[in-house]
Amino acid sequence: MQRVDFGFKKVTPAEKTELVRGVFSSVAARYDVMNDLMSLGSHRLFKRMTVEMSGVREGQRVLDLAGGTGDLAALFADVVGASGTVVLTDINAEMMAVGRERLLNRGFAQVQFCQADGEMLPFPDNSFHCVSIGFGLRNFTNKVSALAELQRILKPGGVLLVLEFSKPENPVVDAGYRLFQAFWPGMGKLLTQDAQSYRYLVESIRVHPDQEALKVMLEDAGFEHVSYHNLISGVAAIHRGVKPVEYDPEDSDPEP
Repeated sequence: MQRVDFGFKKVTPAEKTELVRGVFSSVAARYDVMNDLMSLGSHRLFKRMTVEMSGVREGQRVLDLAGGTGDLAALFADVVGASGTVVLTDINAEMMAVGRERLLNRGFAQVQFCQADGEMLPFPDNSFHCVSIGFGLRNFTNKVSALAELQRILKPGGVLLVLEFSKPENPVVDAGYRLFQAFWPGMGKLLTQDAQSYRYLVESIRVHPDQEALKVMLEDAGFEHVSYHNLISGVAAIHRGVKPVEYDPEDSDPEP
């Protein structure tokens, strides 16, 4: 039987899906507080940079996959305006409930909500101008299937942005980052009464593909012009890929 990573453990795909669901159900209420502590607030800057790299314009359609509590969805909603649409999708009902309450309270009527599995999205082909995933891809049971789904639902020329923890390229930064991560389970225990979920977080970062490997995965999924931008020497990275525009000779202008 196929086994996949759940942190440092090997489990079945069905087990990982349920275990990840349990992790985020457990921490949903204090998720944003922990994010600020673990990143020293830098995750907010990273998300703004992600939106700036998207090229999204007013009136467009954006999917915020694994959108959780809605940080990225709110930033995209400001950009697409009242004439655009942002769909916040998450597999976890508790996380999405926090995001829904926050965004509706802020008056973002252009944000829609859809609880769905990122590997089987309920959207037609060529539906979105942009898809973002903020700190969520490493939790997917089958990353290859998820990337194929995102390629399917993007419009030709549409942009995929993956903001994710990555691998520091500077050994000094890496050593300091690992030392800092050692405190995360204790912080989780203090603030959420859940050390195990944050132990999984640390492990999931360690087993996630590095920058170059993830770049190859995006290319294998059919994206072109794939690049990445390291943040804090690679503690996190933003990967960007574009769905190809198919060339149709019949659409070209005839030779003069």
